[in-house]
Amino acid sequence: MRDADIDYSDIPELTDEELGRMVRVRAARLKAARRPISIRLEPAVLAWLKRSGPGYQTRINKILREAMERVLSER
Repeated sequence: MRDADIDYSDIPELTDEELGRMVRVRAARLKAARRPISIRLEPAVLAWLKRSGPGYQTRINKILREAMERVLSER
């Protein structure tokens, strides 16, 4: 079957919100490859991370990844 022969009329269009939540497959694989660890943070640092709502562990990962990439790019 060719792509042109596929009937998409019963599939609703994606909203801007849905498109905004999509992630690249590579990003999804990296997320799946994460390892659980234990980390000790100062209460003020943890409160600051949690203040933005759910996903504080993802924010920790993002902050650390950006720092890692910055250090690696300086070499």
